[in-house]
Amino acid sequence: MKKTVALVLGSGAARGNAHIGVIQAVEERGYEIVSISGCSIGAVIGGVFAAGKLSEYRAWAESLDRVDVFRLLDVSFMNGGYIKGDRFFEKIQEIIGTPDIDSLPIDYTSVAVDLLNQKEFWFQRGDLISAMRASSAIPSIVSPVELNGHIYVDGGVLNPLPIIPSVSAGADYIIAVDLNGPTIMLPERIVDEAELDKTEGQPAWWLSAKSILGIGQDDSEEKAQYSPESWGRLQTVNMMFETMQESLTQYKLAGYPPDLLISIPKDISGFYEFWRAKELIDFGYEVTLKAIDDLESPSVSYHSFPKGY
Repeated sequence: MKKTVALVLGSGAARGNAHIGVIQAVEERGYEIVSISGCSIGAVIGGVFAAGKLSEYRAWAESLDRVDVFRLLDVSFMNGGYIKGDRFFEKIQEIIGTPDIDSLPIDYTSVAVDLLNQKEFWFQRGDLISAMRASSAIPSIVSPVELNGHIYVDGGVLNPLPIIPSVSAGADYIIAVDLNGPTIMLPERIVDEAELDKTEGQPAWWLSAKSILGIGQDDSEEKAQYSPESWGRLQTVNMMFETMQESLTQYKLAGYPPDLLISIPKDISGFYEFWRAKELIDFGYEVTLKAIDDLESPSVSYHSFPKGY
């Protein structure tokens, strides 16, 4: 009989592609995932998996290049420069349809924050797409979501690693995936942005997205990845948000430690680098295999951190 797992998928934007590799590794090692609780991108990946469409989502994610990603941004300057998210979730709906959470074959919880009531909210029934969208509305970046008179934003504001909803599943193991783990000083990637820097003939949406994100503002390969001179508004806001999330995650882990913690370094990718899906999926897969070795070891170490990268 298979051992069961309640999977907790944290927030972290593009790093969330690592969740796909985590799921693949957990299933390949013979565990049955019976519950998913997720926040932000964790709610999205978890929802797609619960709907049985993870392979289709993965194929799409791995097909994206830089231009595809920035086309998905749909920045609305009439609404304070927010990303609306319509294009992204239209694609999600194309992949999974419009299922209700009640119809999913496993337990699913999407965690968001009810902004007006200033409290955490768990979506455990109703429309799955709406639950995903509410959980991933990053403050000051993605438009808040209005549902039934409530305004919802990213669950990472209060709970970036929602472990508590997974407890009731009664699984053999609770495995949590933190996308805001300690940095591991990865070698700086040299990104060829020559084509991105060409402005002639580019549509207005592309130039606007580059300006907001700070792309192409400095051609020096010596400039550090996190140098503020190269940041756009979205990257600045996201860096502040990730700092807050890292602190909150440590607090949650201290109060409700999972059976196994898989820590994905926060410096493995920029928050908007969704075009690096395959690399991040592979990273999540390899890290999880190592973590499960720890879990199954006689001298078990339940808190795992990727080594050798």
